[in-house]
Amino acid sequence: MIFKLIIDKEKEEQIVATVHQRSPLTDEIQALVAGTERRDELTGYTEEDTVILKIPLIECICVEDGKTFAIYSDGVRYRLRGRLYEAEARLGSEFVRINKSALANWSRIRRFKASIAGAVDVEFKSGHVEYVSRRCFSELKRRFDL
Repeated sequence: MIFKLIIDKEKEEQIVATVHQRSPLTDEIQALVAGTERRDELTGYTEEDTVILKIPLIECICVEDGKTFAIYSDGVRYRLRGRLYEAEARLGSEFVRINKSALANWSRIRRFKASIAGAVDVEFKSGHVEYVSRRCFSELKRRFDL
């Protein structure tokens, strides 16, 4: 298989795949390409409303009781459909895993708080606090020179 990526700001974007036959991989590629048109938004749900969430304003995505939630910049929790790994695949590199069941928007972090016991929490600009696992914190330290 040959992969070729050409970056040219002057030309219209197009994706062409030449394959011998349709397969689950081609279906997945097609779905991925079709889903990139609105990659800067997620749909969130409350009891009464359905809301379009701008990804840069989402502070944290976490799982509680098997349900996925997005914590927005105003501190409101919105339910997301799908799993955490599906949301992670749609998000950009600004989002980093901070524990087994949470992703954090790096640009929305206010500070890290360390306790005497050695635990580390992350506080977001909205005031929401989420814990950081030791494994993820060591990766964050490597990645961002903390």
